Amino acid sequence: MTEPDGPRAAVAGAARRLAAGGLLVGTAGNVSARVGDAVWATASGVVLAECGADDVVRVGDGTGTPTSEIDLHLGVYADTGAGAVVHTHAPWSTAVACVLPELPVLHYQQLLLGGAIRVAPYATFGTPALARHVREALAGRQAALMANHGSVAIGATLDKAVENAFLLEWLAALHARASALGAPRFLTEEEQTDVITQALTRGYGEKQP
Repeated sequence: MTEPDGPRAAVAGAARRLAAGGLLVGTAGNVSARVGDAVWATASGVVLAECGADDVVRVGDGTGTPTSEIDLHLGVYADTGAGAVVHTHAPWSTAVACVLPELPVLHYQQLLLGGAIRVAPYATFGTPALARHVREALAGRQAALMANHGSVAIGATLDKAVENAFLLEWLAALHARASALGAPRFLTEEEQTDVITQALTRGYGEKQP
C-alpha cells in the first residue's frame, strides 16, 4: 500500500518554512509529526530548505533512514500528547543555550510555552543521553533549549510546533537585545499568574465572535 502523501508533505512544508525563517540551516535540524500510531520524520542528510515529500520517511517501515535525533522525537511522543516535534539550530536560541542555564520570563507571551525555558545539559547529538536530557527539560513546557546545540519545540499540531519554535527564537532574541541595554526586568510569579488569569478571562490568542 502506498503511504499517504499528506503527512509527508506537511512535514516537508514545515521544514521549508523553518528554513525560510532562518531557524534551519543546511541539513542541521529535523521535523517530525505523529498521526495515530505512525510517525513521519525528515530523513537523515536532507537539505531542509529543499525538503520535499520524498525526503520524509515513516519511522520503522524500513524505506529510509530518519534523522539521527529520532530517539529524541520518539521519546517526546512517549512522554507527551504532542502531535509534532521540531528541532532547530536557530541562531538566537542557540546563543542563549550557550550561555544561560534557563531563559527567564521576560515577556508574557513566553507563558504560552509554559514559563521559564530550561536548558538541557549538553550531550553529543543523536545519543540516548541527549534525548533523556531534552525530555526532562520539556516537562510541563512546549519548548526547551539544548546546551551548546539548539532548541526543541513541540505542539499538538505541526503548525503549532512550528509557531512555538518561532516564538522561542523571538524570545531568545528579545532577551539578548534587552541584556545589551542593561539588566533585564523579568516578570514576577505574581505578574505571571495575573497574565494567565487575564488570558483565560479574555480568551487571549483565540478568535473572538
